[in-house]
Amino acid sequence: MKHHGTDAHTLVAAYALGALDDDEREDFDAHLLACEACRQEAAEFRATTARLAAAAAQPPPTAAKAEVMAAIDGVRQLPPRIPAPSAAPVLGGILRRRAVPLALAAGVAAAVLGGVAVWQAQNGQDLEQQARQAQRQLDAVSAVLAAPDAGTVHGRAANGALTTVVASDRQNAAVFTAANLPAPGTGKTYQLWLDHDGTMRPAGLIHGDGTVVLTGNPADAGAVGLTVEPAGGSPRPTTDPLLLMTLPA
Repeated sequence: MKHHGTDAHTLVAAYALGALDDDEREDFDAHLLACEACRQEAAEFRATTARLAAAAAQPPPTAAKAEVMAAIDGVRQLPPRIPAPSAAPVLGGILRRRAVPLALAAGVAAAVLGGVAVWQAQNGQDLEQQARQAQRQLDAVSAVLAAPDAGTVHGRAANGALTTVVASDRQNAAVFTAANLPAPGTGKTYQLWLDHDGTMRPAGLIHGDGTVVLTGNPADAGAVGLTVEPAGGSPRPTTDPLLLMTLPA
């Protein structure tokens, strides 16, 4: 569906959470190329979603798994909901007008349901360890985003991914965010690099859309690079950079 320029701005939250259909996402990709404000807002929405997910995560009660498993056989499966054709246009209009609040609600719901799925597959000790790791990651990201000297730059990788880097000299840290990052391929991963006067030093891995804190020392670096490497990463780049983005001053 085509949107006027003023309407496109209202879809940034739904876009950041992957809640747009294919046509809308293509339209919004084109809009982002010309709209600096929406690029920055999309990156901020992704960071906020990550923070909401971490805030919603908590270890389940000890008896919860046994109670859920015991109740499964007695829960009747509901039939699929098929809306009447005549109601579709009205419903579509309502959903579009409420895109932002629904997208945020979906982010929180996905975080909670995702936590339940992980809990069912792993024991409580593993989940608690993951929660601690997620909290440490969240604290590190939040410290950079909240730093009074934080600077932001946006870029676009050769594979079409939209990227954002937020860096703080005071924190001596930088955060990298990617959106629309295609799968790297079997046995491959995306690796980040810090460019120190032409020497590329490993700065961590990113496995898909999301936000990571760069490892290494960004204070002495001039740019951030992104390459495709063998699974597990490489000590030096083995492919041409998909992105080489100057760090914010």
